[in-house]
Amino acid sequence: MAKPIKLPRNYKPSEDEKFMGARQKAYFLNKLTTWRDEIVRLNRETVSHLHDDTGKHPDAADRATSEADRALELRARDRQRKLIEKIESAIERIENGTYGYCEETGEPINLKRLDARPVATLSVEAQERHERRERVYRDG
Repeated sequence: MAKPIKLPRNYKPSEDEKFMGARQKAYFLNKLTTWRDEIVRLNRETVSHLHDDTGKHPDAADRATSEADRALELRARDRQRKLIEKIESAIERIENGTYGYCEETGEPINLKRLDARPVATLSVEAQERHERRERVYRDG
């Protein structure tokens, strides 16, 4: 993207403006980078906590609890890593002009959906079709 656009403090994308115009792109880019940066910060705290919690535990129950907590944190961290990949992909789509458009139909994704799930790549309708197909294959 060219030079950054200054948005009003309470700006929200609107159906009344050009879809994925400069203001909307700036809004979603800011939302995605803020989200990514927060996840990275939390991951650093998790890593720090995991390093600090390597001490000896007085009994087996304490050690088991600590190991279970550690496994949960590592699984959560892996989910966050995958989410960061989706966020990075969304940022790339903003930069190449494909962000906000359904990968299946090419139609614009509803702004409310993008605001709630900024990494969305499918419209609600396409996502529902995709989930129905998954259920058929899983249950069939």
